[in-house]
Amino acid sequence: MNIEELYNYCLSIPGAEATTPFDDVTLVMKVCDKMFALIPLDAERLCIALKCDPDKAAQLREEYNCVEPAFHMNKTYWNTIYLTGEMADEEVKRWVRHSVDEVIKKLPKKRQKEYYGSVEQ
Repeated sequence: MNIEELYNYCLSIPGAEATTPFDDVTLVMKVCDKMFALIPLDAERLCIALKCDPDKAAQLREEYNCVEPAFHMNKTYWNTIYLTGEMADEEVKRWVRHSVDEVIKKLPKKRQKEYYGSVEQ
């Protein structure tokens, strides 16, 4: 998977949009106005930062050498993972979806219902 394929996959998620608020070399992928992924465009190889449940992040770090942890001091729940190595396309897509699901789970119930009501099940 290359950056363009990853970008297109992220945009295929219902309600997803891309912005570049930090700089000209980072794509911020959002759903429901909340970030679910960061894609650095200047990385030497494919790299993506995703929101992840802390237990899932620990599991990923055990399973793959390509996953690096990053913890945000101002966020007690969120744990960001960086997929930086060789991982099958389907695995990358699975973790992108996990990130979206984690973002949606943290929305107020009304917004969750609105999102899932607008998504084909």
